[in-house]
Amino acid sequence: MNSLRRRARSLRAAATAVLVTLASLTALVTATATPAQADTLICEQFGSTVIQGRYVVQNNRWGTSEAQCVNATTTGFELTRADGSVPTNGAPKSYPSVFNGCHYTNCSPGTNLPMRVSAIGSAPTSISYGYVADAVYNASYDIWLDPTPRTDGVNRTEIMIWFNRVGPINPVGSRVGTATVAGRGWEVWTGNNGANDVISFVAPSAISSWNFDVMDFVDQAVARGLAQPSWYVTSVQAGFEPWQNGAGLRVNSFSSAVNAGGGGDPGDPGTPAGACRVTYATSVWPGGFTANVTVANTGSAPVNGWKVAFTLPSGQRVTNAWNATISPSSGAVTATNLSSNAQIPPSGSQSFGFQGTYTSTFTAPAQFSLNGTACSVA
Repeated sequence: MNSLRRRARSLRAAATAVLVTLASLTALVTATATPAQADTLICEQFGSTVIQGRYVVQNNRWGTSEAQCVNATTTGFELTRADGSVPTNGAPKSYPSVFNGCHYTNCSPGTNLPMRVSAIGSAPTSISYGYVADAVYNASYDIWLDPTPRTDGVNRTEIMIWFNRVGPINPVGSRVGTATVAGRGWEVWTGNNGANDVISFVAPSAISSWNFDVMDFVDQAVARGLAQPSWYVTSVQAGFEPWQNGAGLRVNSFSSAVNAGGGGDPGDPGTPAGACRVTYATSVWPGGFTANVTVANTGSAPVNGWKVAFTLPSGQRVTNAWNATISPSSGAVTATNLSSNAQIPPSGSQSFGFQGTYTSTFTAPAQFSLNGTACSVA
């Protein structure tokens, strides 16, 4: 009898051990199958996605037919595939990057770019890079400027800040000297790539991360005659130009803000100089609403091309719009003019509208800006 009891206890212990082992394996499999974060893999040539609700990550493969993929993370991206190579005495394969602003009609959500140089008070930014050794590339922060507030095509001047240079590559043009900008020393190169002017600032050794003001470099371009205070900053971008390989290159994190406050020159065509007024008229019913927005130019100069930025209260979402393109559908949004209503003359106005849904209590946006300059609200 005692032998039978001992055998029963042994069988129960063995069964318990098997159940514990199965539970452990199930937990391990479950943990392994759960992704660490909601990343987005982009392999399309010019594919893009939005991160942080305000920046665009783009694959931007334009100089090769070989495969390239970027994995967009919550704070940046990683170049996971970068096949092939191109001659180092020519253009790179691509420019995978993350940006604030507008690039070939693709505008980041809620951006206040383009903004006139003279109207910008500051443009703080931060960037953290991750590098690899088995590739030829630069880590480049790009700033684009144009005489007009264009959101498509090639801009007139490109400012390149080379945080790192690996391999036998050089910027466009020729070296014209050195400069101290934002407290650091740089090689300065200038030239033209056949489509636009380029001024490049090359770090003497690799910079992994840095916080700085974009306007320190814009001021250099203006001082050297490659831009004017009446021009517009259209986008700021951080990424890589690979010539050979490049898998594993990372932008760990990126932030960018452009703050109005430069004052501007009221005599420059199109300078809002704070002279704008927004009227926001709504019709509301349970769960839905329409909004008609009128933007008045109360200044003495025309506004050529407009972007009205505002933040929809939590729970509100745009379902359709008219007389403007609105992106994204919730949160910090930007309404951009159509080709038919791009100009707002002095003492004139343009109107657009949209239909939306809401949850909880309906409220109106508190602030609006026109091309980066705050407007009064009627």
